[in-house]
Amino acid sequence: MSATARLQPTGMTAAEWQARVDLAALYRIVDHLGWTDGLNTHMSARVPGEPNALLINPYDEMFHEITASSLIKMDMDGKLLGRQGRYNPAGFTIHSGVYKARPDANCVLHTHTRAGAGIAMVRNGLRPISQDALNVIDEVAYHEYGTPATQEECDALGETCRKGTCVILLNHGLLTHGSTIPAALQRMYLLERACELELIARSLGEPPVPIDPRAIEGVAAFVKADRAKPDFGLHEWNAWVRVIDKKGTDYRT
Repeated sequence: MSATARLQPTGMTAAEWQARVDLAALYRIVDHLGWTDGLNTHMSARVPGEPNALLINPYDEMFHEITASSLIKMDMDGKLLGRQGRYNPAGFTIHSGVYKARPDANCVLHTHTRAGAGIAMVRNGLRPISQDALNVIDEVAYHEYGTPATQEECDALGETCRKGTCVILLNHGLLTHGSTIPAALQRMYLLERACELELIARSLGEPPVPIDPRAIEGVAAFVKADRAKPDFGLHEWNAWVRVIDKKGTDYRT
């Protein structure tokens, strides 16, 4: 990835440090895109070589302040590993639930955007009415609202995430996961766009133009093949990293 690691601390593997650098870059990209909600919402990455450990943001830092070294490392039982710090218990519940249920997931994004939270208030709210929606709709799963920071919610969310990689958390927001950080980000970008257009369509006062079912199937086959590539989302990721690097942000510390 183009977010080149540097200043790797002594005693930390190169793979973990690179994951930290990339996750810190992800926080800066999400901030640039305006997907933030103060200190709330969160992104995480599984620690390479340590399937039962994850990296997540400290609860007292805004997204534009997060750096590779400030990220918190935890195991899947909620034990802090190494650096101590305050974290969001509900965030841990969400992310650990996904990782436990999806061994193939190495990154999880969760947002509370206006578009995502808006569509989350409508059951089966995302329809196949735009090209953007067709990019994700075959991967969409809906999750019923549950009590935050409980084992019951952790397990329930994990079950939902077995059904899809683009999750609409009803009455709440959006979640995506992927085998890589670029893949999870690209899914969130496409899901967010689809929700934005769905909201616009619902405000127009007339029904949307339907898309031929054969076209829907054709697009689904195309995007499914694209998502299966190991570098899915990587080209977009490299472009976003260039954007935040040109802003002079220093997240590699």
